[in-house]
Amino acid sequence: MSYANQEERGRLIAGLRALADFLEDRQEVPAPQWVDVMVFPPKISDDEKKREIDHIAALIGSPVDDLTARNLHYTTTRHFGPVRYDAVAIPASARQHRDAQPRSLSTEEGA
Repeated sequence: MSYANQEERGRLIAGLRALADFLEDRQEVPAPQWVDVMVFPPKISDDEKKREIDHIAALIGSPVDDLTARNLHYTTTRHFGPVRYDAVAIPASARQHRDAQPRSLSTEEGA
């Protein structure tokens, strides 16, 4: 995965504004109570991913949440009311831990 280039970024921002306008103009259309926007560093080493999240945290003025010792993610988050921007690094150890977990039949069958 990689970040949006300038053209893709422009389309994303325009789409978010269009969605906001659409929901504002059509009160009868149900809206979610919150929205999560997530970005993931490109496929780089775990140490580089952490440095990238640290950099994003500095850019958005938020702390880093390091849950890697529990085989979880390295993240930073900024809230805009009910809209949340997350930058998430998933270390190899977290993926390996997840892949080693037994899966239920309902998950395997797509239920």
